Amino acid sequence: MPSFDTHRIRSQFPILHQQAHGQPLIYLDNAATTQKPLSVIQAMDSYYRESHANVHRAAHTLSARATHHFEQAREAVQHFLNARHSEEIIWTRGATEALNLVANSWGRSQLKPGDEVLISLLEHHANIVPWQLVTQVTGARLKWIGLDEQGCLDYDDFKRQLSSKTRLVAMTQTSNALGIITPIQQIIRDAQGAGALTLVDGSQAVAHQSVDVQALGCDFYVFSGHKVYGPTGIGVLYGRQSLLETMPPWQAGGEMIERVSVSGTTFNTLPFKFEAGTPHIAGAIGLDKALKYIRQFSPNQLHQHEAQLLSLAEAGLDNIKGIKRIGISDHKAPVVSFISEQLHNQDIGLMLDQQGIAVRTGHHCAMPLMDSLGLTGTIRASFALYNTEEEVHRFIQALEHCHATELHPVLMPPAATNEMPNIFTELPFDQTSLSLRFERLKSWQDKYRQIMLLGKELPAMSQEQKSEDARLHGCESTVWLHHFYDEETMKLYFAADSDARIIRGLIALVLAYFSGKTAREIEQVDIESEFKALDLFNHLSPSRGNGLKAIIQEIRNVAHRYQ
Repeated sequence: MPSFDTHRIRSQFPILHQQAHGQPLIYLDNAATTQKPLSVIQAMDSYYRESHANVHRAAHTLSARATHHFEQAREAVQHFLNARHSEEIIWTRGATEALNLVANSWGRSQLKPGDEVLISLLEHHANIVPWQLVTQVTGARLKWIGLDEQGCLDYDDFKRQLSSKTRLVAMTQTSNALGIITPIQQIIRDAQGAGALTLVDGSQAVAHQSVDVQALGCDFYVFSGHKVYGPTGIGVLYGRQSLLETMPPWQAGGEMIERVSVSGTTFNTLPFKFEAGTPHIAGAIGLDKALKYIRQFSPNQLHQHEAQLLSLAEAGLDNIKGIKRIGISDHKAPVVSFISEQLHNQDIGLMLDQQGIAVRTGHHCAMPLMDSLGLTGTIRASFALYNTEEEVHRFIQALEHCHATELHPVLMPPAATNEMPNIFTELPFDQTSLSLRFERLKSWQDKYRQIMLLGKELPAMSQEQKSEDARLHGCESTVWLHHFYDEETMKLYFAADSDARIIRGLIALVLAYFSGKTAREIEQVDIESEFKALDLFNHLSPSRGNGLKAIIQEIRNVAHRYQ
């Protein structure tokens, strides 16, 4: 085993050498996707340059070469998971497709009214929605395992809900949102004792610990290649061979057939029965190299390095006033999730991004978990083998800086009456003055600061005005919008607010372009071109951009009603 030299490791990941907003990139979004070593990139490039052809069936040299590499990759996954047979390894587009495959093949064919599927509140949506859909169709019941006060799996609740009616326990090995590791081996053992099958979502586990499906004793295991330093668009379903052989195909097409005639079809053997169509050949080859890359390090090396990073991050966060960690456990992957009492998650995410630090904000595709914790989302920093202690220190320092530069909105005085027009005060800026402000600014950092200042200038709504009826959907942050139509001038006036400061600033820009205009004038505003001219859309993440578009679309919907 090579020594764990982070400098040498980082040299093998080309993307880590770039800058973000003039700062060295610190990538702490590894639970969403890991970066790729040069060996993975080169293997995929080599396939397209030297071996590209469709796999199986063809007799020519390129196809034979591609097929060899493709099936070699399948064997690499078999050894990585310690599966008994390579036929137990099914290629999918990712863990999501693998979960849908089991739900639609095994679930639709086996579940019936009275049966129960048991999942936990820690699950990613990919291990929730397929079971919701299949239980609705089959009449089976979906049951939820609760959490304790720290956000950990309530094992006693699992034992209470496990019964002879339980046909399947589908559970994450490691929470993507909180990093909490579940007692999966004990859960599998108890489920088997009750006569239930078990499915493990290992997406967040495979990059941080060794996995042995035979030792676990699970019936199904899924993961995505891009979470373990491999390519996107490739994933794995492991299934016990005897179980897979009884399951019907899910998708139909080429490769998964043995013979097709006008009278019917007979299906191919494993694993091809579940691999309809041309597979992601380059992705499988890239995943092969990714698994070879990670297996050069011992599990102890990985664990010690990542545990040290997590410990430093948690200690640093605990020393920042107003920060609260979410998901407290002694058994965690290198993931830390937290909230701020002072700043919205989106604002912290963007502030950190300005300092070159990439983290994830939001519900992390785990809405039931967030609902159970009484949260709309968290900020999540997740670490990988190429992260360093220096990066953790910079992350903590940047977060301290965010809290030191807190901005307060201008509070709007309470309305004297219940008449809606009282909230439509004249804005302290207009379209022309805003354009002049932004045209003078050259860097995105300066524009970002200007947006935050606009958010400070925007009058804030009272709590009464932040009603559920006024709330907009389609935004990551919470946004409220009111409108008033002046029948005399036929002009529409808008008032809006948000709990995220960056969104408040963007709202100020939007209102400057739309408020105080007739419905026809609103229809003619080309806000997209205006924002592009100010070079703002190019620097906003899609989630913020889409949220802004939701606000704009609602304003246009209101205007349409008055035409």
